Amino acid sequence: MLLYSPHITPRLRYIVGFISKELFNEAIEITSDIAGFTRSPLARLNYSETAFSDDEFFIRSVPLLFESGIIHQEIECFELNYHKVFFGTEGDFPFDIFAASFYLLSRYEEYLPYRKDGYGRYAHTESLAYREGFLDIPLVNIWLQEFKKALSRKFPELVFRYPSFKFIPTYDIDIAWSYRHKGWKRNMAGFLRSAIKGEWGRVGERLRVLQQRQQDPFDAYEWLDSLHLYCRMEAYYFFLVAQRHRGVDRNISPAATALQELVRYHASGAYRVGVHPSWQSGDREALLKEEIEWMECMTEKRITRSRQHYIRFTLPGTYRHLLKYGIEQDFSMGYGSINGFRASVASSFYWYDLEKEETTGLRIFPFCFMDANAFYEQNYTAGQAMNELLHYYRLIRKVNGLMVTVWHNSFLGSDPLYAGWREVYETFLREEVFWDS
Repeated sequence: MLLYSPHITPRLRYIVGFISKELFNEAIEITSDIAGFTRSPLARLNYSETAFSDDEFFIRSVPLLFESGIIHQEIECFELNYHKVFFGTEGDFPFDIFAASFYLLSRYEEYLPYRKDGYGRYAHTESLAYREGFLDIPLVNIWLQEFKKALSRKFPELVFRYPSFKFIPTYDIDIAWSYRHKGWKRNMAGFLRSAIKGEWGRVGERLRVLQQRQQDPFDAYEWLDSLHLYCRMEAYYFFLVAQRHRGVDRNISPAATALQELVRYHASGAYRVGVHPSWQSGDREALLKEEIEWMECMTEKRITRSRQHYIRFTLPGTYRHLLKYGIEQDFSMGYGSINGFRASVASSFYWYDLEKEETTGLRIFPFCFMDANAFYEQNYTAGQAMNELLHYYRLIRKVNGLMVTVWHNSFLGSDPLYAGWREVYETFLREEVFWDS
């Protein structure tokens, strides 16, 4: 396919590259040569303000992809085939799918002034997806299916790529063990807290675990090994290795032999591991470098994957820091306050640095579900969480997309606080993803 545009900008190249990857087995060629475009025997897509002929696919462009700088965009959504669209225009498609997809994937709105949530992050309530009610669907993928149908009607000879659904289970190891390997000071403090609150069951449990008469309630690692083996799944583990125990960074010390052995075990087996940059590293860039180095020392491998602890990141600063220290894949694109599709897509994509106007080498893997969001933020029961998981699974499978979920070992162990959640996850993997794949 050949695409004509009077101006070939980095923004245009970026989104055409993404759409090429999603729809075709080869790249869409871009040209600004009108004569060459009109003579070409290829299927022709005219992305400009003027149509040339009836045998081309014409989309009248809106200005976004030809602008530079970051300015407020006037966006009015309307319904198309029961789904929201914006940047309405004329031609063979009723809206500018290139500009609209770019707006969502680049997270354009996160570069504009916004209200922060209680943790200082971009508040999901500020997003267009939340305000317009499409946060819970992979809207870009749905648009692309409609676009594919429209192109097929115009050019029946076009050969499209038909990707298969893919599921990636990922885990954040914020606190590797509830009681074990924390040292006597932290355990004594825990005993006292539980006693003051009258939580005698917790006191007894801690004592039994430390006496090795009971498994630690956060220890779900062997169980997960068996589940992954049964379902033939390759999982990703992200380890929090902050040196200072402070605020929400409450992990086991990276100097602890037990944590180092746990990390090495997962890195040397069938798993892929990454760093879980601490909350503190968001204020001190040097800590990010230090934590990546800790992981590389433990695994004796380059660390190229990450997910931000508490999903704390800002654009473009956090992603630039990750690139600076060798991160190539990031799994943070989602909210730490609600489940859904932050970038409105169920596909991986490269991050576009909107301030520098360039496509980067950082590949983004968006997640749609996190156990902590469902439990703490949405106040879901285990049964409600299962329904939410199935909602995302069915939608993503329908568009042959990528489904990434985030779970914590604490939810999958034996802690009574999370009773039922382990069973939900096992049922989801064994009966839905595994058997239907």
